[in-house]
Amino acid sequence: MDTPRFGPTQIASAPNSDGRVEITVERLPNGEVSPYLTQEVGLGDRLELRGPIGGWFVWRTEQTEPIQLIAGGSGLVPLMAMIRSRASSGNTAPFRLLYSVREPAAVLYRDELQALPDQDKSVILIYAYTRTTPENWSRPPGRIDAHMIANATWSAKLAPTCYVCGPTPFVERITELLSAAGNDPDKIKTERFGSTGERQ
Repeated sequence: MDTPRFGPTQIASAPNSDGRVEITVERLPNGEVSPYLTQEVGLGDRLELRGPIGGWFVWRTEQTEPIQLIAGGSGLVPLMAMIRSRASSGNTAPFRLLYSVREPAAVLYRDELQALPDQDKSVILIYAYTRTTPENWSRPPGRIDAHMIANATWSAKLAPTCYVCGPTPFVERITELLSAAGNDPDKIKTERFGSTGERQ
């Protein structure tokens, strides 16, 4: 019997005055919930939502220190909500996003991400493609490693707050790399999902 699979479903929107919430759903062909949400739910259907548990993985508009975001695949979604929240609040804390994704076609929010550097010079975006890179890309395909952490993230001397989201093995490895680079473990905040998509 196959293990039930749930595609990650996460809030992607910044807080807003009209009360609307944008969610991003990763559809898995054999999933139990994601095909329903992406193919069956229609305009006017009512859904029951449960709020987030805990307050560990939260960026607040009063934070002014450098912010390091590191996403693996659909782990970008809650980090995108942070980027959008920052923009809507007028906060000027410097943000860096290191986004690990299999190939260019798998990039979520592609157009919005491409526009970020032009809209706000204090947001830096760096991709790590693990399978296929764009043509003439300067780095060969590969996972985020110590060299990339050293050269593509804020220096630990700046005491950044780091938010890491993605599959459990990805999050554990990135946390190890950030710690080894001298980042304060108390300032490394993680959100992960396992093979079933359930929060751990």
